[in-house]
Amino acid sequence: MKNIFNYIERESPIHELTGATKLICLVLFSVGGMITFDTRYVACLAIIALLLFRISKIRLNEVSILLKFTLFFMVFNNLVLFVFSPQYGVEIYGTKHVLFGSGRFTVTAEQLFYHLNQMLKCLAMVPIVLLFVCTTNPSEFASSLNKVGVPYSVSYSVALALRYIPDIQLEYHDISRAQQARGIEMSKKENLIKRLKAAAEILIPLILSSMDRIETVSNAMELRGFGKNKKRTWYTANRFRAADIAAIVFCILLVAGAVAHNTLNGGRFWNPFTAG
Repeated sequence: MKNIFNYIERESPIHELTGATKLICLVLFSVGGMITFDTRYVACLAIIALLLFRISKIRLNEVSILLKFTLFFMVFNNLVLFVFSPQYGVEIYGTKHVLFGSGRFTVTAEQLFYHLNQMLKCLAMVPIVLLFVCTTNPSEFASSLNKVGVPYSVSYSVALALRYIPDIQLEYHDISRAQQARGIEMSKKENLIKRLKAAAEILIPLILSSMDRIETVSNAMELRGFGKNKKRTWYTANRFRAADIAAIVFCILLVAGAVAHNTLNGGRFWNPFTAG
C-alpha cells in the first residue's frame, strides 16, 4: 500500500531531530519560500529540499501518490495562471520579450519565467512537507509540542490525528476488498466514472467505522482521566540536541537570506530582464 501522510521509520539524521525542531524548520522554510520570488534563492531552496529528502532515506515509490498529485496540481495551477493571466509576468517585470503567438495569449519570456518561479517554489516546499510528515513519529511530535508550550491535550489530539491517517488507509483498503469480493469492480478494467462511483460508496461505511473508533478512543481516554491534571509525562520525549539547534539556526539564516534578497532586489521579484 502506498504511503499517504504516514510516518516511515528509518535511521537518518532527519529522523533523529525532535518533532518540534522539524515543525519550526518547516515553518521557517515555508516563510523563506513565500516571502520572495528571487529565482536564485528559490532554486537553492529546492536543491536543499531535495538533498534533505535524499538524506532522510525516504524512497520515491513510498510517496509516489503524493508526488503524482503534486505534479498534477503544479501543471494545472500553471495552466490556470496562463489562461486567466497570460501577461502577468509582463506586468511584474515591466518588459515584454515575445517568443511566439499573438493577441491575448502571446507567450512571453517574462510569463514563462514567472511560471518557472512557481514550479521552483513547489519543488522547494513539497519535499519539506513530506519530510515533516514521513519522518516525525506522532507520539514524539506530541511530546515536543508540549515541551514548547502547547497544551498537552492539543498535542495529544495532533498525535491521534497523525496516527489515525494510516488506520483510515487500511480500513479503506479492507472495505474496498470486501466490496470487490461482492462483485463490485474497482480495478483499472472498469471505466473511471464507475470506479469513482464505487469508491464514493466506500465513504459511508468508512465514516461509520471511523465514528465508532472515535467513540471507543474518547471513552477510553475519559475513563483514564485524560485532561484531569495540568501536566503529564511522555514516554517518547526527547531533548533538544546540538543537531536540533543547528537545524533551527540554519532555517533562521534561510529566512534572513530571503529578506536580504528582497532588500537588494527592491521587492520580492528578481528581474533578470533589466539586469545590467
